Amino acid sequence: MPLHLTKVAFGVTSVDHLRDRLAERGRVGSVALTTRYLPKRHGEIVGGSLYWIFKHQLVARSPILGFGEAEGGRTAILLDPELVRVVPQPKRAHQGWRYLDHADAPADLAEGDMASLPPELAGKLAELGLA
Repeated sequence: MPLHLTKVAFGVTSVDHLRDRLAERGRVGSVALTTRYLPKRHGEIVGGSLYWIFKHQLVARSPILGFGEAEGGRTAILLDPELVRVVPQPKRAHQGWRYLDHADAPADLAEGDMASLPPELAGKLAELGLA
């Protein structure tokens, strides 16, 4: 099973705003998210996803396509611009990215499931076992 990453969706106002930003930046087939260092476990991450944290919830994921070089000796994490909504799961905010084991990753939302609910409400429903 692939290893995943988590990252705060900094500066976005909603999940739709995140989707629009990724779509706009991914017009050439992938989105490059730059980071200072190549993850030590990068071989396990290709084929995994970057899970986005929004308002202290994992709310969506972007499949990781690979890694490349960026300006200034930085590393580019190459993401599929398609944003996949997931069942909201509480997650504390952090700086940079963190590893996420496949067993701990939330499931994708089925069409029509909680996708239209605000992340806070969807997360509360999930915590109560009502979602």
